[in-house]
Amino acid sequence: MPPQNATKPPSRLQVTGVVLFYLVAALAMVIANKWVLSKTDAPLFFLFTQLVIAVILFLISDAMRLLPDRLAFDINVCKGLVAMVGLSVVGLSFSNYTLKYVDASFYQVARGLVLPFTVFTSFIVLHVRPSLRILATCAVVTLGFFVGVFLDGTAVSLLGIFFGVVSSAITATHSVVIKQSLNVVNGSALLLSWYTNLLSAIVLIPIIIFAGEGPAVTKLLSNADALVLQPGEISHLRTFIYGSAITGALGFMMSIASLLSIKVTSPITHMISSAVRGVAASLLGMWLFNEIITTGRASSIAIILLGSIGYTWVKHVESQQSQGSSGSGGYERVKMEDVEAGRKSTSSKPE
Repeated sequence: MPPQNATKPPSRLQVTGVVLFYLVAALAMVIANKWVLSKTDAPLFFLFTQLVIAVILFLISDAMRLLPDRLAFDINVCKGLVAMVGLSVVGLSFSNYTLKYVDASFYQVARGLVLPFTVFTSFIVLHVRPSLRILATCAVVTLGFFVGVFLDGTAVSLLGIFFGVVSSAITATHSVVIKQSLNVVNGSALLLSWYTNLLSAIVLIPIIIFAGEGPAVTKLLSNADALVLQPGEISHLRTFIYGSAITGALGFMMSIASLLSIKVTSPITHMISSAVRGVAASLLGMWLFNEIITTGRASSIAIILLGSIGYTWVKHVESQQSQGSSGSGGYERVKMEDVEAGRKSTSSKPE
């Protein structure tokens, strides 16, 4: 007889709904980010506005009692999340810079080393020894990255690749820190997202100034006449406002989607959706921004996706074998961003 507190497995409709919701939101986030970043010289200020909009939506949702947990602000919790917030700010900033300097269709390649870095970080910090099959999948992903960077034949921004590699390393470290940070907020992913968005926005204010974006921000905001244009013209300020509103709202929705994914999705399900998203982002980049997808770039994306899916399958099999030997079935549900081979971001993660 099953225990009374046993939870009912999610239906196919629930799984499909959550996956599609996250897929559409993440895809729209990448495209909207690229749309704005290609027209602004203030990527950090753009990130700041995204975070502020997400914070406002959190407050509105809390006031309307739409969230499962009540929002709070505790200075002791803030102190415990210093590492989490620091990594979040740097990771999101570098992710935005990556998307600014590379094509949307190349973004997945530029950040293709997230998986190898994650396995390496887990080995160094958590002392999790990877199996030979795991190392093989990481080698496949790394091969895909080098194919896209060196064998594509298309001119690629070295600065964009640098930001992508650093962003990948930070994302890998972030995946380790987020597990520790959940203990600070009593395991509430919602509160962790709330604190991360709020504190990241605060921390970004002096960084924007020190990064020298002051003149670009002043020029952008003082150009009020640009809001009134001739038919068919779109000002950079209007693009910035629309893009900030769209990506801020999407960042908030992706926070909610990540909460749903804990209960509904599995790593295998997520990797399939990630593969679809990667291909869709490349096709949309080609269509919306007139980008070129060469044979080398397409091969690179395919190899990275193959290695990522292989990694997830190996982890799934190893998890079943481990739990089977201990007498427990199934495997732990995980957040989408925990197996992300492409960003998560609490607010803007072009993931």
